[in-house]
Amino acid sequence: MLRTLSGMQTSSSRRDMLIQSGRGFGSLALAGLMKEQGLLGADTSTRPSTLTPRQSYVPPRAKAVIQLFQNGGPSQMDLFDEKPELTRRNGEPHPGDVETFQLGNKNVLLKSPFRFRRHGESGMNLGETIPRIASIADDICLIRSMYTENNNHPFAINMMQSGKTFAGRPAMGSWVCYALGSENRNLPGYVVLRDPAGYNTSGKMVWSSGWLPSIFQGTEFSSAGAPVHHLNRPESVSAESRQQSLKLLADLNRRHQQRYPGNTELDARIQNFELAARMQMEATSVLDVAKESQTTRKLYGLDNPTTAPYGLRCLMARRLVENGVRFVQVFPPLNPSNQPWDNHKNLEGQLPQICAQIDGPSAALITDLRQRGLLDDVVVLWTGEFGRLPITENANGRDHNRHAFSLFLAGGGFRSGHQMGATDEFGYAAIEQRVSVPDLHATLLHQLGIDHTQLSYVHNGRAERLTDPEVTRARVVSEIIV
Repeated sequence: MLRTLSGMQTSSSRRDMLIQSGRGFGSLALAGLMKEQGLLGADTSTRPSTLTPRQSYVPPRAKAVIQLFQNGGPSQMDLFDEKPELTRRNGEPHPGDVETFQLGNKNVLLKSPFRFRRHGESGMNLGETIPRIASIADDICLIRSMYTENNNHPFAINMMQSGKTFAGRPAMGSWVCYALGSENRNLPGYVVLRDPAGYNTSGKMVWSSGWLPSIFQGTEFSSAGAPVHHLNRPESVSAESRQQSLKLLADLNRRHQQRYPGNTELDARIQNFELAARMQMEATSVLDVAKESQTTRKLYGLDNPTTAPYGLRCLMARRLVENGVRFVQVFPPLNPSNQPWDNHKNLEGQLPQICAQIDGPSAALITDLRQRGLLDDVVVLWTGEFGRLPITENANGRDHNRHAFSLFLAGGGFRSGHQMGATDEFGYAAIEQRVSVPDLHATLLHQLGIDHTQLSYVHNGRAERLTDPEVTRARVVSEIIV
């Protein structure tokens, strides 16, 4: 069965003053009790709105995160979650109730057209379209029991990136930088690397800082042309003239800042301008991959036109975390579309096409981090926004599925060669050791030394959190941590 989602002055006596003041004592007592029980939001006024490095709540296992975001919804039963029963009953009706998103679905089970094989000492069973990822099976932690809240790309992307399906909230990278700052004062704490040809679904909203100070939003770096947008000095302006202008601007900013203390937007704007000036000296050098050996360049596939664009972004990500950037987000190619994993049709042709572009570079990043001794301090997260259905759409494609998807992590204290969770016999729903997106967020923050229940920012009178633990019941997934 299918179902579709679609300003007066007054005088008062001493007695009046005491009566009015006494009315506030109860509120003070209540606030004290709420703080003792952990029900009062953190005082964000004491947390600096800067990228100055800050201590974590507890000793961290990791210092940085690289998120390899696979926009579109990679198909779990064709990549990570083999389903023999799906193969045996290919062409038959699905025996249960299946939630669909598009109107072109048929209640017909569709087997995977791809072979699976076990890899490494862990015996991890992976699809043939990701051979390079399969070759590092013993380095990754695979979760097969993820689930999310919405079948629509923008809403599911919002969920993965910000912890809620609706727009306007801070991205996970913004929360991390808000909590910890950055280890390099000359680079942003949160960097975004996208396909230079354009934006994936939801565009810049994916790395917005929402109502957090804008110093914590993602900063776009480019893998084509000048690495940092609008950063280079015009040829018509001399270096001496530029320095004088910057000094004057800094003086004016400080005077303006003194006139309007506590204005976080003004503070953030000033910090961004000053950061841009410092980046002129450091960013270009950090992102110069020409300094890498030919062996490293080949590892990332820079000698192959198919893998070079994504491989370059993955290599840049490594150089950024190596130089103190806290959170790097790498987006996939705009090929075959701005949602390259969205295989509603021609699964057999489109899935190998996107896999060929990202498989080698993804594995290269993890291999390179391990060889350089960086993997212990860096978490690599490979994930989409949801999974796919086991039934047919357009005869040879798969529709969106919020009830089950797979992802993997590497480094940063996550168990290597580990497999967690299971879906039903057809891969439609996560049924064992289920992991929600807020659970994932709570666990990532934990590895960075951040208590997800305490990290908060008061917005519109409410202590907002990435995980919203009172609502989501988010937990740290201890089963996947060393």
